[in-house]
Amino acid sequence: MNALNVVEYTHTLGLQAKTASALMARAPAAIKNKALKALARLLRAHTAALQVDNARDLERARAAGLAEPLVDRLKLSPPVLETCAQGCEQLAAMPDIIGEIIGMKQQPSGIRVGQMRVPIGVFGMIYESRPNVTIEAASLSIKSGNACILRGGSEAIESNKALAQLVALALAEAGLPQDAVQLVQTTDREAVGQLIAMPQYVDVIIPRGGKGLIERISAGAKVPVIKHLDGNCHTYVDDPCDIAMAVKVADNAKTHKYSPCNASESLLVARGVAAEFLPRIGAIYAEKGVEMRVCEASHALLATVSGAKLVPATEQDWFEEYLAPIISIKLVDGVDEAIAHINRYSSHHTDAILTRDHMHAQRFLREVDSSSVMVNASTRFADGFEYGLGAEIGISTDKFHARGPVGIEGLTSLKYVVLGEGEVRG
Repeated sequence: MNALNVVEYTHTLGLQAKTASALMARAPAAIKNKALKALARLLRAHTAALQVDNARDLERARAAGLAEPLVDRLKLSPPVLETCAQGCEQLAAMPDIIGEIIGMKQQPSGIRVGQMRVPIGVFGMIYESRPNVTIEAASLSIKSGNACILRGGSEAIESNKALAQLVALALAEAGLPQDAVQLVQTTDREAVGQLIAMPQYVDVIIPRGGKGLIERISAGAKVPVIKHLDGNCHTYVDDPCDIAMAVKVADNAKTHKYSPCNASESLLVARGVAAEFLPRIGAIYAEKGVEMRVCEASHALLATVSGAKLVPATEQDWFEEYLAPIISIKLVDGVDEAIAHINRYSSHHTDAILTRDHMHAQRFLREVDSSSVMVNASTRFADGFEYGLGAEIGISTDKFHARGPVGIEGLTSLKYVVLGEGEVRG
């Protein structure tokens, strides 16, 4: 596709999405749910065929020398597809929030004023690797009454095309416009440049991928962006705390899975509990092969741990999102220093305090400036599904509109509605 054709093509997608969005906005809940249930059924019926298309992507990725963990993220195994199907069914079972009116209040003039929840309109989503994101984005878009334009990674193009065909079939079966979910069919990067610069068609852009991708999108977008750049999440072990619980949670927050953005990358420990806590967590990290980037004081307490891989921490380590079996560890004087450290170095994604002190917990919740703040729980819970949102389209560390896991509500807006009986302003 030459440059001129890419421009024409993306503008056509935009116009079709805008037209479809008006029809989606007024679609009854039962019709949207019918499409979601049809999509779940089609995913199960086409599992074998989808794996044939997926195998082409996997073969091409391996031939290109993609690392095996990244190849693994491309796989559309039967369990992955079953999870996608169940996600569609769960969304269908959730209440429809479109058209809901909240906060209706009578004013002295006689008018009643409230807010109605409405779809955003058209969102563009740019994502890497995992083709199951195509289904997550499509299903959330359908449930929230939006239209969307999806641009997956070139490494998953065959899988994404096959999945998008099933979405189109499900929409058609429910009597909804097939253009409500469109996949960018070209791998030309110019399509991304066009998609993020069409405010006349696209209302918001949601990038999902590595920091590099999100920085590029944010820098070039002429459309609002819902984003998070990285997940430098902290677990702070307070004095006083339940040591056994703190060990269990700090272990889970780091080692449950290393690659997600909600894994803890930094462990802050109050000096009062460090001598008891650090050797215990250090032994677990050592056994699991986690490298510890440590401050001087924590090094002294961890030096006796058998098999511990200790590396002196640099200033950069406090900022780092490792996405690997590495964690930075720092001793702090208490809750004041912990909050100050987190607000300076964290990426404002998810931060947790493990404590027995109610006042410390309340201060942490109030003062830590992050999209999710937790007390006595693993940072790994920062997830739309775990928060009861049904699904999520990503995590936002922005402060406007959506913050934290972005589910159906995050894909909607509120408009004021005013009800009167002939009142005029005096």
